[in-house]
Amino acid sequence: MAEIASYRDLLAWQQAVDLAAALYGLTRDWPRDEMYGLISQTRRASVSVAANIAEGYGRDNLGAYVNFLKIAQGSLKEVETHLIIAERVGIARGEDTAPYLARCESVGKLLRALVRKLEEQRS
Repeated sequence: MAEIASYRDLLAWQQAVDLAAALYGLTRDWPRDEMYGLISQTRRASVSVAANIAEGYGRDNLGAYVNFLKIAQGSLKEVETHLIIAERVGIARGEDTAPYLARCESVGKLLRALVRKLEEQRS
C-alpha cells in the first residue's frame, strides 16, 4: 500500500476532483436559464466534496478530519440529488447522468471506507 503523504494521494480526493471536473463538462450543455439554479448548485456541491476531503486532511485533529469527510459525503448526496432532479425536470437524460451517478457511488464507497478506517484509529 502506498504511503499517504498528502490529501492528493487519497483516491477519494482524486476521484472527487475528477467528478467535479467532469460535471463542469456535463452542466455546460444544460440550459443557460439554469446558470444560477441547478448548474451552479451541482458545480458547487461537486467542488465541495473534494474541498472538504482536503480541508479535513489539513486539520490537526482526527475527529475534525472525520467530520469534514462526513460533510463531503453530504455534498456528494447533494450532487446525486441535483442530477436526479435534472433528469426529472428534463434538463438531462438518464443515460447522460448515469455515469456520473456511478462515479458518485464510487467516491461514496471510498469516503465510507476512509471514515471507517479513521474511526477505528480513534477507538
